[in-house]
Amino acid sequence: MKIEKLTENKIRVIISLDDLQKNNTDIRALFTTSVEAHGLFINILKKAEKEVDFHTEGCRLLIEVFSSSEDVFVFTITKYDSTNTKNTATEKNKPRLIAKRKNFNVSNKQAIYEFDNFDTFCNFCSYVNSIKKININKISKDISLYLYNNTYYLILKNINKEYENINAFYSAISEFAKVSTFSANFSSKLLEHGKNIIKKNAITVGIKYFDG
Repeated sequence: MKIEKLTENKIRVIISLDDLQKNNTDIRALFTTSVEAHGLFINILKKAEKEVDFHTEGCRLLIEVFSSSEDVFVFTITKYDSTNTKNTATEKNKPRLIAKRKNFNVSNKQAIYEFDNFDTFCNFCSYVNSIKKININKISKDISLYLYNNTYYLILKNINKEYENINAFYSAISEFAKVSTFSANFSSKLLEHGKNIIKKNAITVGIKYFDG
């Protein structure tokens, strides 16, 4: 599980399928009022308070979620002041959860990931190379790296969804980069206005020249 503080009132939480399984929670249960789902959110909020100083007591919470792969889920949690609402003493410490699923018109065969800087991309290359069961060439042979507005974007096209270790790759990259919505417009913008850093086989090149 990875937590990022976006603003004082908003955080992003990246959860893998393994995280859900450790909490005995099914992804479909997140949109219910089940005890398992509530327990998972409570654990997330406690972790967010400790790691990024995100306090939610007395606030209403909007939770938006989308899946970037079959086993990586991205939550955006926004808190709203609810001091004007009447809460009983029992309800005070109980978060008000409003789950909303965000639907994106994206293909799992294509993806764009954002890296804050080039060093983070190199660290990812080194990390993914250490996972021996991941073969980048079997995931995609059309991977390029672009620099646009001081952010590095890794574009993956023609992803082999049938590759047996694709989920391990998704879990690995989620530790270093943020998933972006893949759209024809944004992809074209990167191609037209971005600076091409590595044209082809970007991860393989990164491993070859920048690992260690």
